[in-house]
Amino acid sequence: MDILLIAGLWLDGSAWDEVVPELTALGHQPVALTLPGQGDGATAATLEDQVAAVVAAVDASPGRPLVVGHSAAATLAWLAADARPAKVARTALIGGFPAPDGRAYADFLPIGDGQLRFPGWEPFEGPDAADLDGPARKAFEAAALPVPEGVARGVVRLTDERRFAVPVALVCPEFTPAEAKEWIAAGDSPELARAADVTYVDIDSGHWPMFTRPRALAEVLAAVAEG
Repeated sequence: MDILLIAGLWLDGSAWDEVVPELTALGHQPVALTLPGQGDGATAATLEDQVAAVVAAVDASPGRPLVVGHSAAATLAWLAADARPAKVARTALIGGFPAPDGRAYADFLPIGDGQLRFPGWEPFEGPDAADLDGPARKAFEAAALPVPEGVARGVVRLTDERRFAVPVALVCPEFTPAEAKEWIAAGDSPELARAADVTYVDIDSGHWPMFTRPRALAEVLAAVAEG
């Protein structure tokens, strides 16, 4: 199965460099996406541009792909299911929950000079970054790409309720499946609350398992792809 990999804020397709060969060895065809405004040199990209790039990758897949969204990009994976509910086989959301219709994509951090830059580690201290050592943090900082304001403040638009029938795997890194279920039951994720088929997968990592546990993450994603 094709597995489309979408990294979260500040990351391009290279974030999956250690996951891709593991998925290939497990018999899948991973495609790591570099989004408009996050690695392609465009500085005026919008959320709509990113959604269009993801949907184009779905359309280009010869079969029905698994669409993987990490962190904020969980919303992009969900938007792909909304745009192509009959084409997306399932989604896997790593450490993120899809934003509902009408919500801004990622306006939870300060934006300056038209860009959302990596804010440093203070907002992520604790379970998020506990498994990233000093060199790993420096490498992340060096590679971090500013996200265009048009992406971060873009408004999510969901139009097709058939998205709720697309199976979802919520991969839980810095939080547990039990915590995720509690948050959803409390109304924190109205989209997943309405999804018909949600499975919860635990992975012992911080927020960026593609860097700290790439093999384990690949095994999780392969299992999700195989149903």
